[in-house]
Amino acid sequence: MGTPDFAVASMKALAEAGHEIVAVVTSPDKPAGRGLQVSESAVKKAALQLGFTILQPVRLKDPDFLASLQQLQADLFVVVAFRMLPAEVWKIPPKGTINLHASLLPQYRGAAPINHAIINGETITGVTTFFINENIDTGSIIESTPVEISRDETAGSLHDKLMTEGAALLVKTLWLIESKQCKPRPQESQISGELKTAPKIFRDNCRIDWNLPGEQIRNFIRGLYPYPGAFTTLVLTDGTQKTLKIGEAGFVSRKHALATGEISSHNNKFQIAVADGFIEIFSLQLEGKKNMKTGEFLRGFDLKNVRLKL
Repeated sequence: MGTPDFAVASMKALAEAGHEIVAVVTSPDKPAGRGLQVSESAVKKAALQLGFTILQPVRLKDPDFLASLQQLQADLFVVVAFRMLPAEVWKIPPKGTINLHASLLPQYRGAAPINHAIINGETITGVTTFFINENIDTGSIIESTPVEISRDETAGSLHDKLMTEGAALLVKTLWLIESKQCKPRPQESQISGELKTAPKIFRDNCRIDWNLPGEQIRNFIRGLYPYPGAFTTLVLTDGTQKTLKIGEAGFVSRKHALATGEISSHNNKFQIAVADGFIEIFSLQLEGKKNMKTGEFLRGFDLKNVRLKL
């Protein structure tokens, strides 16, 4: 059971490891893009290529869907980046329902663990498999694999690393269950200190607070790159306001006399003053324009007398 690209690697890895995938459950097709053409999930596209039976329920408690699951007589359900399952679903298979989560549980329970780990400046995260229970991401842990977060890691690059590591961990997890060597441990036994959460990120959560220390701002930007993207608002000379989505950026620690949010532009550099230095922008996307490198942007856009809306 899964929907995005992150789940495709796991599905393929399980098939290549020789496990019989009796069906794939994914989200219904939906209109997408400017033309609102019907779009299939990444998992559905891959499942079609592999010849798997595909189920796309609108409601997970639908009696016909539940009956279809029962008829499959699957030993185990495997969930990767899917919806929260009702008990009517996860209690069906005799060997339980397992989930792959992109963090070292119990830390970063929630919908956006990759983003929040980077935003919080973590240097280590990982992937965890666990048995699903009635609460989100709280079931007994089966196995986990730590993964290093490099200094310049972005949500996109970390997503790909965890996707690969997660697929390998799932293969190992199924072997443990199949060989009766699985020894799940309650998450409560792993809790020490503060639990950090990873709630879903909405657009309003992506606005940059320029009053934060520079390193925190840099972490915030890379934790939202390439999607959904950290943004700020430019106020143009005529008073027009434009959203500016910031892609890649760095932080230079330096004393200065500029006001927070003041823009500095010279030698093909675009820098924004913060309390303890400058955020240097390497790629960006102005509202109504394509994503571009800073040099290209500056050749067609004059930042003189342009300011940030703080």
